[in-house]
Amino acid sequence: MGCARLLRVLPALVLGVGLQWASLVAALPAMAASALSAWRLSREGVLELRTSPDITLQAFYEAGRGGLGPRIWIDLPGAPLRTRTLPAGGVVREVRIGKPTPNSTRLVLEFAPGTELDPRELKLEGTARDRWRLEFKGLAASGFQAIGEGDLDAPTPVAPTASWRTPVPRWTSGPTPSAAGLPGVPRGLFKVVIDPGHGGPDPGAVGIGGLRETDVVLDVSLQVAQLLQQRGVQVLLTRTSEVDVDLPPRVSLANSSGADIFLSIHANALSMSRPDVNGIETFYFESASARSLAASVQQEVLAVSPGSPDRGVRQGRFFVIRRTVMPAALVEMGFVTGELDSPRLADGQHRRRLALAIATGLLNYLRGGQ
Repeated sequence: MGCARLLRVLPALVLGVGLQWASLVAALPAMAASALSAWRLSREGVLELRTSPDITLQAFYEAGRGGLGPRIWIDLPGAPLRTRTLPAGGVVREVRIGKPTPNSTRLVLEFAPGTELDPRELKLEGTARDRWRLEFKGLAASGFQAIGEGDLDAPTPVAPTASWRTPVPRWTSGPTPSAAGLPGVPRGLFKVVIDPGHGGPDPGAVGIGGLRETDVVLDVSLQVAQLLQQRGVQVLLTRTSEVDVDLPPRVSLANSSGADIFLSIHANALSMSRPDVNGIETFYFESASARSLAASVQQEVLAVSPGSPDRGVRQGRFFVIRRTVMPAALVEMGFVTGELDSPRLADGQHRRRLALAIATGLLNYLRGGQ
C-alpha cells in the first residue's frame, strides 16, 4: 500500500503519520462473516459505519501520488460476501469493498487526484458499541455525493451488562515522539538491536478486545528505533513489518552486528479470566551488565505506567537473551489480558510514552549506567 499512515482509533481517533509496515487484524475462525454491517458517506462529507459490537479495527491514510488521489481505508474482522467497486462522484472517485486476507474486510475511499487531506485533522470516532464516524473537514465545499450500503440505523444490540465500554481498536500512533528531552550520548558511537517479539503468523498473546501482542510491540519498537536514531544511535531491528522471524536468526543478527546492547520488546498475558493480573517486568539472563540494562528499562517503563504493579527485574532463560553475546534484556510492557494494562497498550498515546521510556532507559544505560 506504499507509505501508509495508520490511523489512531480510540473513542476519538486521530489519523497519524507512520512508517512502512503491514498490520494484520486479529485471527478469526475460518469464513467468519464481515464485521461491517452498513456504511454511508453523506453529502456533508461524513463517513458512518455500523459494525458488529465491540470489535477491533484499523484505519489507514495514504497520500496521493503519481496521478492518484489520497486514500483512506479501514480494515475490519471477517470476510465480505463479495468484493466490489462502487463509483462515488465528487471528491471521492470510488468506494471499494475488498478482502485483503481470507478473514478480513477492507473499506476503501479513493479520492480524486489533487484532493488535499491532512491526516492530523481526521478523527475516526467510536460513538457506540457498533457505531463509528469519520468527518472529512474542509472538503464539504468541494462536493460529496451520498453513497452507502446496508441499514445504518438498525438498533444497537443490548449489551450483556448495564454499561458498555467503547471498543478500543489497535492503532499505531501518528507523529513521531519528540526526542528533545531524551538523554544525550555521543553521536555515532553506539549500536543497539531492537527485537519486536513475534510477528506474521505468530501474533503472540491475544488479549482483551482482540488486542494482539505483535501489533503493540512492533509499533513501540519502531518508535524506539526512531527516537534512538535521532540521538545518533545506530539501530538494527530484527523485523520491521508483520513477518515471521524465528528466534535463532534474531540472535544471529544481533551477534554478527557488533551491537552494544540488545532489547527484546514484548507484552505479557495470563488468562482472559484473570483481568486482575497486570504489571511490568524486565528479564535478563545472568550478567551484571545485563541486569543493569534491564533495571534501567524497567525503571522508565514503570514511571509511565502509574498503578501497574512492579513485577521486578528478574532472571530469565529466554532464548534471545540467553544466546546473545552483548548485554541483553527482555521487557514485558504490560498484560494484554489485564484490565488496567490492556486499554493502555491499545492506546497510541501510551505507546508513545512507552517508546520514550524505553529509549530513555537504553540511553541512560549507554551513558554509563552499567
